[in-house]
Amino acid sequence: MKRRLFFAALALAVPGFAQTLKMESVPNPAGADSLQAAWSVTREGAPLLSWIETLKDGSYTLRYSIRRGAQWSEPRTVVAGRKFFRHPAELPEVMTLSDGGFLAHWVEMPMEGSDTENLYVSASRDGEHWTPPVMAHKDKSPVQHGLASMVSSGNREASVFWLEALKGEDGPVALKRTVISGDGKVIKEETLDSDTCACCPTSVVKTARGLLVAYRDHTPEDIRDIAVIRLENDRWSASKILNPDKWKLDACPINAASASATGDHVVISWYTGAQNMPRVQAIFSTDSGSTFGKPVLVSTGRSFGYTSAALIEGGAIVSWLEQAGDATRVLARYVSDAGVAGPVLQVATGSQRNLGYPRTVHAGNETWITWRGADSKLQTARLTK
Repeated sequence: MKRRLFFAALALAVPGFAQTLKMESVPNPAGADSLQAAWSVTREGAPLLSWIETLKDGSYTLRYSIRRGAQWSEPRTVVAGRKFFRHPAELPEVMTLSDGGFLAHWVEMPMEGSDTENLYVSASRDGEHWTPPVMAHKDKSPVQHGLASMVSSGNREASVFWLEALKGEDGPVALKRTVISGDGKVIKEETLDSDTCACCPTSVVKTARGLLVAYRDHTPEDIRDIAVIRLENDRWSASKILNPDKWKLDACPINAASASATGDHVVISWYTGAQNMPRVQAIFSTDSGSTFGKPVLVSTGRSFGYTSAALIEGGAIVSWLEQAGDATRVLARYVSDAGVAGPVLQVATGSQRNLGYPRTVHAGNETWITWRGADSKLQTARLTK
């Protein structure tokens, strides 16, 4: 209570910190039955939206479109007819490299009901013609390889971070990195953490000093807190806990962290159920993730998590899912880097299953959010403060 009163007083004392968000719905070119949306930012600073779309024959395709000025580009197809793993936490991504080429990753489930999940990548020079999909991991056994995130990490190359469950979800499950060339070939694979939470997504950003990966860690005592690991000067730091929530759980929450960065500034939002208080928190760094400040409580009620953060000037916009009676709300709010959270904006309501995993991104001077609407079509909106 004292913390909430302090923040409220600070917000009144410092005008402009606790700013109210506004939302402008913007149509997008995704089809009528679309899901698993993800954002990236092109090398020119434009937002790129990718998604899985159901075709008229019942098959699925991975598509994307780029917002240039006030228009979306004509949607282009990366791959079609693949056995995509259709789960809200398994988000395919399409991104551009430093030379203008494209890379994409996605997860497939070759047999429905099986534990087998395989991670694939494909590349393109022009965004239209794509290389044959290549499995991004050396292991070919029928286990889980997925929950990936990707970032441009060098000259015409990208790094994909993912989880490998060689012994099933009962573990241990490893955090892995695969380096992919601009022509879609696997360059190398390495293990970064040998014991992580089995089914929580990874998140990676590029800072002024190198790469930073946020993921849900795991201990033999079943403590499942968020950890970060950094690549600086071609050396990986030791993994460290972002904040000691001490969430003990003998299960996998399918719920993790979201990182966003510009230069040395980083924000990470995450979900925890520690102390039987399901909530979303956010934390800031001004030294590329070497150190972090104190966590800020972002959610206001019983949170379902599925958070996403977008770093903007002076702070961040954080979105999450929260219970609202028998329904679920997509909520967002501005959080200043001084730790003051502004008023909550309701973006959408619906069922938790249908809303999917809302995602935010800051591209150029605009912040965007996407979620799945009640009509099973992806929705997009611009957020301003």
